[in-house]
Amino acid sequence: MKEKERERLEKLKEEEKKLYDNNIKYICGIDEAGRGPLAGPVVVGAVILPENSFIEGINDSKKISEKKREKLYEQIVNEAIAYSVGIVDQKKIDEINILNATKLGVKIAIDGLKQKPDIIMIDALNNLDTAGIPYISVIKGDAKNYCISAASIIAKVTRDRIMKQWDEIFPIYGFAKHKGYGTAEHIKQIKEHGPCMLHRKTFIKNFYK
Repeated sequence: MKEKERERLEKLKEEEKKLYDNNIKYICGIDEAGRGPLAGPVVVGAVILPENSFIEGINDSKKISEKKREKLYEQIVNEAIAYSVGIVDQKKIDEINILNATKLGVKIAIDGLKQKPDIIMIDALNNLDTAGIPYISVIKGDAKNYCISAASIIAKVTRDRIMKQWDEIFPIYGFAKHKGYGTAEHIKQIKEHGPCMLHRKTFIKNFYK
């Protein structure tokens, strides 16, 4: 690993190091993917990595190519003490709204961890049900903290894989390409063909009745 990359990762881990230095052992990073799309689930990733983890290239998932995310995903899950995902589908999103659906995804992800965390670091969410586990909410945490960056990669890769599977069932919308986000082409296909079961009705109501 090049010295510059090592320094970048050490900076990402600064807040975690303070926790480790206070005898906190299991730090869980949490982040979501899919709050903004017009279709598909919101996916929350949760991961506990070892204190000595230094996976080269870990960063905010939005700053990494799809190919690199896939590679990092495998490294993260292979190295993780525990990891989990919480998936909340489009029907539930329409029912309880995207913010509450994301919070539900957080609860599902935490409940799915085989190792209970001592503390959680999460990207910009508050008023959460974490089963009594203390948490730190970090604005833009996916770009600032190592464990949250790792969780963002788990969430993004998991969601992208789900959308690729749906693309095989509903190829006309191009889910494999835009992953359900509101691109001009995606909106055009909704207007021409109507929505499918994967679309969030509350998200498309402004341009499709």
